[in-house]
Amino acid sequence: MSLPKRRRIRTFAVLFCVITFTTFLFSYTFRDPSLYFFKYAFHLSDNFFSKGPCACQQCMTELEDDPWFAEHFNQSIHPLMTRENSVLSDDTFKWWQWLQSERQPANFSEVVEELFQVIPDEVLYMDASPERCRSCAVVGNSGNLKGSQYGSLIDSSDFIIRMNQAPTSGFEEDVGARTTHHVMYPESAIDLDNSTSLVLIPFKTLDLQWIISALTTGTIKHTYLPVMSRIRANKDKVLIYSPTFFKYVYESWLEGHGRYPSTGFLSLLLAIHICDKVSVFGFGADQYGNWHHYWEENHLAGAFRHTGVHDGDYEYNVTLLLADKHKIRMFKGR
Repeated sequence: MSLPKRRRIRTFAVLFCVITFTTFLFSYTFRDPSLYFFKYAFHLSDNFFSKGPCACQQCMTELEDDPWFAEHFNQSIHPLMTRENSVLSDDTFKWWQWLQSERQPANFSEVVEELFQVIPDEVLYMDASPERCRSCAVVGNSGNLKGSQYGSLIDSSDFIIRMNQAPTSGFEEDVGARTTHHVMYPESAIDLDNSTSLVLIPFKTLDLQWIISALTTGTIKHTYLPVMSRIRANKDKVLIYSPTFFKYVYESWLEGHGRYPSTGFLSLLLAIHICDKVSVFGFGADQYGNWHHYWEENHLAGAFRHTGVHDGDYEYNVTLLLADKHKIRMFKGR
């Protein structure tokens, strides 16, 4: 027998032994070793020869790794309103107007046209690519932030999203000092610095009229409650939460629980759609089971669990499920 032929036989024998041993080893660990072997091999080859949807170690938009997430997540619905996507379906418009039952709403399309003469009409955050790894911190207002010392970790994120009142002065060590996006509605509005984007959640046409007024004439002083007639904010950084996206969050993620989603849950879904990596702080009860804001002295206030319009328990369970599936990283306090 020739030397080259003997070498080929020896090589084949070694490969056969390796494959046999690998299959035998996997058979003690996996129910279907052959399936796992080939799936693992192809997964390695994909990682070796191509980039993922983002530059993070794990990307939010990797849908094939979890059927539940893929079923709920719809990347085609953009969270922020522009002129182009402001046209609402009849179903969406009726649902949105029903939220706070506005009696005599102004003409929606006319208000939208006026709105985008005051604030920019830009399509933002559509820059996802294999080169981008955008880290985002969604900072809720739970009392579990007290004593957490999460401040520096929160401030290290690219985007830092806060909501409603959310003071930082005096609480920097626990909640951080930076804010890139502040989510609010007219009745929860506060003044912002010039570098922070105001993200308005509109519940009705009047809310869009209010932000126009608050940035210009100051004529609107009452919605269903007294509101700030003027607001200090950079009008070039004002963003509007899309009613279409609002309805999608309610139907797809909350499956109709509650009357409408909370500001915290809407902020979380905003982050899930514009970020590659999401960390969540200040959601849920404190270590003693109390639901209150971190700046409140009354730990028994139950400030945002029993509002009558949000299903806080369902929202929190969905948030925990997202954390369990490694879509978000959740920090529960110390």
